[in-house]
Amino acid sequence: MWLLTALSYFTTFLAGIAALIAALYVVSFAIPKAAFFARLIAFYFSILVTCTFILPVCLIFRLVGQGGSGQWAGGRLFRYLVQITMGISFEIQDPHGVLDKVRPAVLIGNHQAEFDLIMLGTIFPRNCSVTAKASLKKVPFLGWFMLLTKAIFIERANSKNARATMKKAGDQMATMRQSVYVFPEGTRSYTKDPVLLPFKKGGFHLAVEAGAPIVPCVVANYSHLIWLKEFVLRPGKIPVKVLEPIPTKGLTAADVDDLARKTRDLMLDELVHLTAEAQGKVHAPLPGSKKTK
Repeated sequence: MWLLTALSYFTTFLAGIAALIAALYVVSFAIPKAAFFARLIAFYFSILVTCTFILPVCLIFRLVGQGGSGQWAGGRLFRYLVQITMGISFEIQDPHGVLDKVRPAVLIGNHQAEFDLIMLGTIFPRNCSVTAKASLKKVPFLGWFMLLTKAIFIERANSKNARATMKKAGDQMATMRQSVYVFPEGTRSYTKDPVLLPFKKGGFHLAVEAGAPIVPCVVANYSHLIWLKEFVLRPGKIPVKVLEPIPTKGLTAADVDDLARKTRDLMLDELVHLTAEAQGKVHAPLPGSKKTK
């Protein structure tokens, strides 16, 4: 009985948020700024709805032997909710069909803001997850979700044995043929310009240990659509370019610095030009960019 009561309250709560979003969109015809708050609330509303329904879906996937598809399924649900409630979408350009053909792989992407969650929901192929610190296994709901979806857990606290930790994670990737998505910048850049923060090396060590290729995924700078500091949150399409895989077979830890540098250079070049296309501008090459188109 208490479960039905709780479900009734929660359903009413969700309906109330949905009504608030709709009301703000109506008000935006007279007060344009109201649309910003409507889309911002819609973003977190979509996260809440996705989290509510994805755990039982992931459990079903796991029971039928498809646990690695859980994050793919949750991401797609989130992506469609956001398209409906916010009008924002990420358009994947994968000319070589890498996302469908290459597995396992370490997908490396630039990280601009929390709205990259929408991008992950769009780009995640089946049998792909994120890396996470091992302690998250014990966190209710989040830990359960990650266990069900075969997340790659890393003992980050064990810095004295980092190589062994990466080898274990790499073996898990190879055994399960599980790809992972990594943000090597380590934090959100929150920048208006097409730039990259320095890369951390963890994802590259993981790729070398697993013998998996690096797949660079470049997201155009989307500050023209999303810039919270100035209350900008507009509908639109944001391009994401999947570059050709960079092989790691035969590489060792000694090669990681060069591998990270090469990947970052390729991504920065593409970021400058992809952003120019997305924003309809011509960007001069930024410091550190190799191309001079």
